[in-house]
Amino acid sequence: MNDLEKMRHTLSHVLAAAVKELYPDVKFGIGPAINDGFYYDIDFGETKISDADLAKIEKKMRSIIKRRLKMTKREATKTEALNWARDNQQDYKIELINELPENEKITFYDMGDLFTDLCKGPHVDNLGEVGPFKLMRIAGAYWRGDEKREMLTRIYGVAFATDDELNKYLEQQEEAKKRDHRKLGKELDLFCFSDLVGAGLPLFTPRGTELRELMANYSLSLRGREGFKKVWTPHITKTDLYKKSGHYAKFGDELFMVHSQVSGEDFAMKPMNCPHHAQIFASRPRTYRDMPVRYMEATTDYRDEKTGELGGLSRVRSLTQDDSHVFCMKTQIKEEVRRLVGIVKELYETMGMQKLRARLSYRSDEDKYLGDKKLWEMAQNQIKEAAIDNGLDYFEQEGEAAFYGPKIDFMAEDALGREHQLATIQLDFVQPERFGLEFTNNKGEKERPVMIHHATLGSIERFLSVFIEHTGGWFPFWCAPEQVRILTINDKVSDYVAKITDILDTIVLDTPLKYNELRYSVDDSADSLGKKIKRATEMKIPAILIVGPKDAEEGIVSIRLRDKEDKIKLNKLSTYLKGLK
Repeated sequence: MNDLEKMRHTLSHVLAAAVKELYPDVKFGIGPAINDGFYYDIDFGETKISDADLAKIEKKMRSIIKRRLKMTKREATKTEALNWARDNQQDYKIELINELPENEKITFYDMGDLFTDLCKGPHVDNLGEVGPFKLMRIAGAYWRGDEKREMLTRIYGVAFATDDELNKYLEQQEEAKKRDHRKLGKELDLFCFSDLVGAGLPLFTPRGTELRELMANYSLSLRGREGFKKVWTPHITKTDLYKKSGHYAKFGDELFMVHSQVSGEDFAMKPMNCPHHAQIFASRPRTYRDMPVRYMEATTDYRDEKTGELGGLSRVRSLTQDDSHVFCMKTQIKEEVRRLVGIVKELYETMGMQKLRARLSYRSDEDKYLGDKKLWEMAQNQIKEAAIDNGLDYFEQEGEAAFYGPKIDFMAEDALGREHQLATIQLDFVQPERFGLEFTNNKGEKERPVMIHHATLGSIERFLSVFIEHTGGWFPFWCAPEQVRILTINDKVSDYVAKITDILDTIVLDTPLKYNELRYSVDDSADSLGKKIKRATEMKIPAILIVGPKDAEEGIVSIRLRDKEDKIKLNKLSTYLKGLK
């Protein structure tokens, strides 16, 4: 643990000590250091606290820190630890201690004579060494992540080594609030939720549907260019399919179950598409001349996520994946991975998220992985060679592989410098074996193919949550749901507006999706021009065309973009709009 982590971990103890002084009857869960800061899960009993109480708690923390108390480690037996927890009526600590082996030495940290907590540490030597911090928010958290257990209050704080770093972080958080995709989704009329439909089941408006289909179609077009063919699979399937693939044993508790009233059979809403695509591959004989076989599908899957983990489009129960699967020979793995890496790089460059890191996720020595170790080693070497050959900024991590094979996970950086795991390339040796997939090789022998899973956007819903916040809702011209809005100054320019719309109707834009018609609307309401401009700006329309009698007389169009204004001759309008990015 580095010095910053020690500081953050110590601050979680200071937080607990402050809360204990203000609310003496509280019971404590856990309080770790995390990315950017710390938190503590606390049971306040009947007392209700909110974000309004954070200032009081933070003030108490600062007064404790001024005392520069020492953090002292000491050991205890399990019996001594249980006696301490019982004496202090710390029920959650009793549960944690009871799970430890009988002969294990248990460690405590004393904060001077003020506060003691069960903890492995490490911590700073004294409180004078903690850096700048701020309490941020309060949230609910089930004890040990189990929604059947007690709901505790989680208090989050952030901490950094310097005031500059803290201030930069706080400024970034303010910007993040403005860009929150849930806020922008409502303001820009992109998606909504309904209690009657259910939590985690987003509904997309016409504008939002335009955006998501543009994203999905762009992803499909990139893969179509590389030899992938579209397939279609149903949304429910017999549970036998997932039992045979191995997914039922691993993810059975995430399945939405469907019972047939006619046949009595049990079905599941599909949580993933790979077993279906494997059945298409298995539907007829294959030879080495057919290989590789590449399928793609943009389709909605369903997972019974816990209600407390749902959030906007980031975590949903109905997720649409731009999914694809390659069935290839072992000797083709490297080339197929190279092809998929190229698709990922091109898509994220188009989206303005060029800064990509790749995590090469390998197996560890645990028993959770299936398949031949030698095959794993060969595949891990090939994905590493592909990463090097494609100039990826990569790092390797053992223990992060899927149970069926190694993978490349891509982390894209957004405009606020935050990393998001989005695209993935995963090798699979298990499903071909379980489903008995085979092809005839050039020696006339039967051979197992390797299956490669790939998603470029990942979950389209989750990608959109990232993309909306990355752009702040100012989408690139090519994918804006509404690219142009014409605003009339008065009702005397209808004939001139008709000339403009005639031009817009003939414009075919050369975009990443190739040759799209322009998406526009006309606001000829009786409202003032100021109101119309305000509405269009709030909807973040990339190009606003303002038309008045003087414009009609001079044969020009006034254009307002996000960062500049222009006046364009009517006969130059088509060329101008085609040049917008």
